Amino acid sequence: MSADLSSLLTASKELTSHLSRPDLPSVNLSLDQIEALSRRLASRQPGSSTDADRATYLLAQAHVDVSSLNNSIAHLNPATTFSPLQPLQDTDVAGYLRVAHEQNLISTIEEGRKETQEQFYRVLEERSQRDWETKKKRVFEELGGEGRAAVDLRASTHHRGNLMSSVGPNLSLQMQSKMMAYDRVVLDLNAARLRGVSYPVVHAFIDTSLSVSSDPRNTQITQMFHILSKITGEPPALPPIEHAGAHILNTPLFERKFARTYLGDPESRDAVALRQTIARGAREALEEQYWDVLERTVHARPSEARLGGDPSVANKVRAFLLVRYYHGGEWEDKIELVAGQPVWARLFYLVRTGHAMEALGEAVQYQQAIENREPSFVTHFRTWVESVDRRLPKAQRDHLQAVYNAHMLHSSTVDPFKLALYKLMGKIEPGRRSVPLVTGTTEDWLWVQLAMVDEEESGGLRALAEVLLGYGERHFEGPPGQAGSRRGVWASVLLMCGQFERAVAALWEHQETEIEAVHLAIALAYHGLLRVPPRAETSDLTPLSLSPASPPALSLSTMIWRYVRQFVKMDSKEALQYVYCVCLSADQPGGVGKEQVEAAWDLTRRIIVLANAGPSWEELVGGFRPDGSRFSGAIEQGASLLHLHDSKEYNQEILIRAAQHSMENDRTAEAIKLYNLAGDYATVVACLAQALGQTVALPSLGEKEKALERTAADILRHYERTNRAVGRERDAVIKLLKIREAVDAKNAGKPDVTLDLMESTNLIPLSGDITKITRHAEEFKELHESLQRNLQTYLVLTMDALAAIHARTKSAGLPDATRQMTLSSVRRKSRSLMVFAGILKFRMSPDIYSYLARLDVEIAL
Repeated sequence: MSADLSSLLTASKELTSHLSRPDLPSVNLSLDQIEALSRRLASRQPGSSTDADRATYLLAQAHVDVSSLNNSIAHLNPATTFSPLQPLQDTDVAGYLRVAHEQNLISTIEEGRKETQEQFYRVLEERSQRDWETKKKRVFEELGGEGRAAVDLRASTHHRGNLMSSVGPNLSLQMQSKMMAYDRVVLDLNAARLRGVSYPVVHAFIDTSLSVSSDPRNTQITQMFHILSKITGEPPALPPIEHAGAHILNTPLFERKFARTYLGDPESRDAVALRQTIARGAREALEEQYWDVLERTVHARPSEARLGGDPSVANKVRAFLLVRYYHGGEWEDKIELVAGQPVWARLFYLVRTGHAMEALGEAVQYQQAIENREPSFVTHFRTWVESVDRRLPKAQRDHLQAVYNAHMLHSSTVDPFKLALYKLMGKIEPGRRSVPLVTGTTEDWLWVQLAMVDEEESGGLRALAEVLLGYGERHFEGPPGQAGSRRGVWASVLLMCGQFERAVAALWEHQETEIEAVHLAIALAYHGLLRVPPRAETSDLTPLSLSPASPPALSLSTMIWRYVRQFVKMDSKEALQYVYCVCLSADQPGGVGKEQVEAAWDLTRRIIVLANAGPSWEELVGGFRPDGSRFSGAIEQGASLLHLHDSKEYNQEILIRAAQHSMENDRTAEAIKLYNLAGDYATVVACLAQALGQTVALPSLGEKEKALERTAADILRHYERTNRAVGRERDAVIKLLKIREAVDAKNAGKPDVTLDLMESTNLIPLSGDITKITRHAEEFKELHESLQRNLQTYLVLTMDALAAIHARTKSAGLPDATRQMTLSSVRRKSRSLMVFAGILKFRMSPDIYSYLARLDVEIAL
C-alpha cells in the first residue's frame, strides 16, 4: 500500500512539473489549509448578505416585514396546504363534510382549469394551422403555383388536345369537369340577366351537383343547395310563357328579392318575417329529406313494412313505424299504444315529414281514445296545425306547459313522441334541445330546433345561431382529416340558421368544396342574401369579415378572383362571366355597392391584361375588321351587367385604364389596340412611336416585335385614310416603320432599297448642299424623341448602305461613265452624311463617329 501511495504522490508531482519555474518557490498546502484560505477569501468578497440587507431596507420602506415573512416561510408545511386550519374532531361530521365539499370544489376548479387550458391550446393549434394553410394557399395563388397545372389542363380540355403528363391525378380531371359544368350555369344566369328575366339559379346548381359526381359525399352539397331553394322559395323552373307580350309579367322576380330586408334594420318587422321564412324553409327542406329517407326505408324492407296497396301518406308512415319500432311481435318499450296503435309516433312522423294536415286527420280519427288519456289535445293540435306560423295563443301554451310539468317532465316512461309533440306545440323548454329516441340524428335535432324557434320569445333564429356557433364545426363534421367526416354539414347548419356568409366561408376553407363555395355565394348574392364588406374591412387572408360592430360579411370579389385566376389566361370570357356576378351587390347601401362595381371594373381590367393574345382576346375586348369597321367584344356586350351606362364610361373605365395597365406589364401591342378601340388616337400613335423607337435598333425581331409592327402598319393605314392623329407622333411612326423596313432590306442584301427608304424619310440630308445640311441639323431638336434617340441607328444604316453600293459598283462590270457617276453620287452622299454627323457629333458615341469616318474614307478612295 505504501508503495502505491508513494507512486501516486510521485505521479501527482509530475502532473505540474511542466508548469514549475525555478525562479519561484513552491507552495505546498494541505486540504485543510486550502479550505481555510478559500473561506477567508470568500468572506472578503461582497456577498449575498450585503444584497440581503439592501433588499430588507428597500422592502421596509414599502412596509414589508421581512423577518416575519422569513419565519412564516421557515415554518411552512406544504403537506397541510389543503388541510383545515383547525384540526377536526372525529365526531365533527359537519366539519368533515364542509372540508370534503371544499376539497371537491377545489378539485373541480382545477380540473376545469386544466381542461380549459388544454382546449385553448388545441383550438390555438388548429387555428394556427388553418391560418398557415390559408397564407400558404394565398402565396401559391400569387405565384401561380397551384393554378398553372389547372390552366394547362383546362386549356387542353377546351382545345381537345392531348393531356400533358404533368396535369395531375384523376381528381384534377374531375375538378375541371365540375368547374366547366358550373360555368354553364353562370353563363345562363348572366344571359337571363341581360334579357331582364329571372333565372332559377339554385335549382340549376342542384342539377349540376347531381351530374358532376357519383361520390356519396356530394349528396350533402346537393342537400345544401336544396335547403337554399326552400329558403328562397325558388321554383324549379320558370312558368311557361304563353306569348311574347306576357313575357315580363309571367316571370317572378328572383334577382335581389330579399336584399332590401336582409341588408336593412335587423329589428324591423320585415327582418323578423325574413328570419321566419328562413327557419320555415330550412325546416321544410329537412322534412322533404326525411320523407325521402322514409320511403327508401319502406321500399328496402317490404316484408316488415307490409305496405299493401294503400299508397297514402299515413299508410307509409304506419309501415315505416313497423320497420323501425316493431320487432318480434312487440313494440319498443317506450312506444305508447292508443287504441292498439302507436298514435303519438304516427302523429310525430307525419309532422316530421311535412304532412301536418294528414297528422290532423289521424288525430281526429283517434280523437276519442286520445282524449281519454290527454284531454283537449286534439283541440290544441288542430289550432297549432292550422295556424300560419305554428304558434298557439298564450292560454293554450300555458295549459300545455302545465300538463307537461305535471306528468311528463320527470316521467321515465312517457312516450318520447308525445313528449316531442307537447314541446313543439307549446314551445316548451327551448333550452332543453334533445328528446330521447326523437333527436337521434343531426338532421332530426336541427329540425326540432327550427320547429321550436320563436321570433317573439327566446331570441328566435339569432339565438339558435349563437348556440350552433358555440358547438362549432368539429361537433357536426368531426376533427379535421378524420375518416368519414361529412364535409358540408357545417355549412348546411349555418345556412339553416341564416348565417349565409359563414356558410360560404366554411366551404371555402376546404379545397374540395371551394367550387361549391363560389357558386353558393353567387346564388345567395343573386337572391339578395349576401352581405359584402366595405373595402376598408376586406382582408387579403380570408374573404369573411367579422366585426363586433356589424354582422358578418363576405368579400365576393375576393373569392371570385381567386377562383377565376386559375383559368383566366385560357378562358378569359368564362372568367368574365364570374366577374359580372360581383355587381349583384351594387345595390348595397352605405357606398359599399359602388365599391363593388369598381371592384368588378378592376377585375375586368385584370382579365384583359392577363388574357392570352390572339383572336380570343379580340373576342373579349373587340376590334376592327379588315374594312375598318369596328366590332364589339364580350365585355362591351355585357356592359350593362358591369353598370357601365354609356360608351364614354366604358372607354374611360375599362379600355383606357386597361391599356395603361397593359403598358405597365409590357404588353404594348395590346395597349395600343385598347387605346385605338377607346378612340384615343393621339395616345395610340404616341405609344407606337415609343414602342417602335425601342425596337427599331434590334438586329432581328421576335414574334412579339413583329406583331407590334403589323399592328402599327394596320393602324397607320387606317389613320391615313381617315386623317386621324395628324402630327409629330404619326410622322415619327411613319419614319420609324421605314427605318425598320430599311433594316430588313439591308439584312436581305438590298443596299439600294435600304438607301431609297432612308432617303424617303428625309432624316439625313444627302444632297451635298451645306445650307440644307445646316438647316437639318438645326431642325434635329424638333424631331420626335424616338427619332432623336435612334440617330446612331439610321446614320450607321445609311452609311453601311452607301459602303455596300460603293463596293459593289467598283467590282461590277459597268461602263466606265456609269460607274464613275455612281461612285461620285455615293461619295457626295457619304460626305453630306459626315458633315451632318459632324455637326451632331456630341449626340453620338465616339465609336460610332469613328466607324462612320472609316467608311467615309473607304468610299472616298
